[in-house]
Amino acid sequence: FDITSIGSVNQTIQAYANGIVRAMKIAHGNVQPGQVFMSSGNLLNASRNRSPTAYLFNPPEERAQYEHDTDKLMTVLKLVDISGKGLGMISWFAVHCTSMNNTNRLISSDNKGYASLLFEEDLNPNSFPGQGEFVAAFAQSNEGDVSPNTKGAHCIDTGLPCEANHSTCGGKNEKCIASGPGKDMVDSTRIIATLQYSKAKELYDAAKIEVTGPIDWRHSYLKISNQTFEVNGKMVRTCKPAMGYAFAAGTTDGPGAFSFTQGTVDGNPFWNAISHLLADPTPEQVACHHPKPILLDTGEMNVPFPWQPHVVDIQLIRLGQLLIAAVPSEFTTMSGRRLRSALKKLVVAHGWPADTTVVIAGLAGAYSDYVATYEEYQDQRYEAGSTTYGPHTLNAYITNFERLAIDMIEGKASATEARPSINHDALEKYNYPLPVIWDSAPLGSCVGCVSEDVKPTYKAGEVVQVQFHAGNPRNNLMTDQTFLTVEMEIASGHWKIVLYDTDWNTEFHWDKDSIISSHSIATIIWRTLPTTAPGTYRILHHGYYHPLLESPKPYSGSSATFTITA
Repeated sequence: FDITSIGSVNQTIQAYANGIVRAMKIAHGNVQPGQVFMSSGNLLNASRNRSPTAYLFNPPEERAQYEHDTDKLMTVLKLVDISGKGLGMISWFAVHCTSMNNTNRLISSDNKGYASLLFEEDLNPNSFPGQGEFVAAFAQSNEGDVSPNTKGAHCIDTGLPCEANHSTCGGKNEKCIASGPGKDMVDSTRIIATLQYSKAKELYDAAKIEVTGPIDWRHSYLKISNQTFEVNGKMVRTCKPAMGYAFAAGTTDGPGAFSFTQGTVDGNPFWNAISHLLADPTPEQVACHHPKPILLDTGEMNVPFPWQPHVVDIQLIRLGQLLIAAVPSEFTTMSGRRLRSALKKLVVAHGWPADTTVVIAGLAGAYSDYVATYEEYQDQRYEAGSTTYGPHTLNAYITNFERLAIDMIEGKASATEARPSINHDALEKYNYPLPVIWDSAPLGSCVGCVSEDVKPTYKAGEVVQVQFHAGNPRNNLMTDQTFLTVEMEIASGHWKIVLYDTDWNTEFHWDKDSIISSHSIATIIWRTLPTTAPGTYRILHHGYYHPLLESPKPYSGSSATFTITA
């Protein structure tokens, strides 16, 4: 996954780590007495199974228990202070954040991030994104085979539905692409986000069931690549990590290349020869992962560090009658249903309330790709080809989550493997992106000067665009700041900020003239709305540039003023 970023990017890692720690500090500083309420309801038309043929491999009697081939249930927690004032909301709903497809080059939090912006805008009136008191979190669940691209997969050359079993068009997967409900991916993101926001707000307003009872948790490091247990009277085991051919095929949300296809259970001599130069799987490894043909034997690839984890962490959190299973993978619909069912059956049998709700918190603590059911694994679509630890991965997780639940019921600590070590030296050594050495502008201009200015007048609903000679954004990530502001003149010479780069209707693009050039261009786009207030506006760009042999310095630039008319 680091290939597209040319290796580990330490600046990105630090930004995530610092942001998480800062968020924890803010949350801890705002601890106060309050109440928690819960509500659940179905959200339709916001998701679709992207591997329906694999889902049909599950037993008919099991599928008959469910109306849909994806989970439509949304569960919402409503957090209020002792006066009843809203403090926050957490929503769990299973759908991939792939409304923005793999042609998108902008940083985006996709449909769940936009749903959060919409909810917080509603509960934090007159506040900019991220600056209000109310926090809305749209969390992930068992979305492994769940797509937001509800129109389904079609061949982009003919418009016809793709071949179902392999998701191909004319035998190739590159032209089989799923699309969302909108006119383009941005519009589709908006639609799916709005559906999640609207349902979550409905459930938030209706939440009357108070969450009461014990608060508890269990955490365990688990060597998931070496688990042995019994299934139906037979001893089975998990495998060292490996990725199958279907992994390289990608999904209908974002197909791969080189004519790999989903549903592949046979290897290819050419690709085997190429992949085996990296690591040649042993006969035992091949047998363990069967029927997955191994493309990348990642369990034997450790340079510069292990390519995939052997040890992951699993967590179980109890909030009264709510039990949260935090999983380090992307569970498919039926995988999540089996885990939820097993946990609820176990805890209720040991005296927990019959109305105990179990939710899957997906992609938590670590990332170890996908978890398909044993039956789905036989079909070897993308999710199965990416089920890293072999066909019995799901049962290994269920067995160990049940262990955590028993420990919680009995009030004892959970056994754990040693915490996996991180080779920080290797991360630093293979931090490939070159440092920024020099930012400059063409002769006669300056960093921050306008390269291509706005038009004098726009109608509300039109797109405003301006370009600046810019510094590299890596000079300063502008955390808690902004690369742009849209300002409105409220009196002669007095301006009011109305939008930041966090707003859904603004975009910040950066591009270099060439890899060796010190010149770069920042393009700022504002997609005005039909409801945008008429008036006089300007767009400002902010950033840091790197003079030669000096430290980065701040700069700002402004467009000309322009008018928005009704």
